[in-house]
Amino acid sequence: MPAFTFEKISPPVRRAPAATVPKKPRGLISQLIDRVAERRAKRALQGEQAMRRDNKPAE
Repeated sequence: MPAFTFEKISPPVRRAPAATVPKKPRGLISQLIDRVAERRAKRALQGEQAMRRDNKPAE
């Protein structure tokens, strides 16, 4: 006969988020940075595609 027993504890119940916090409008500086980053990414992809075309062996 065991000297002690363990009580089974159930996991905590997950609650839905209380209230969604409205997002603040993004600042002008962050919008400008996003535009610049997007253009750089597009340019990098175009350059990568051009390099792939140039590096293909001629058949």
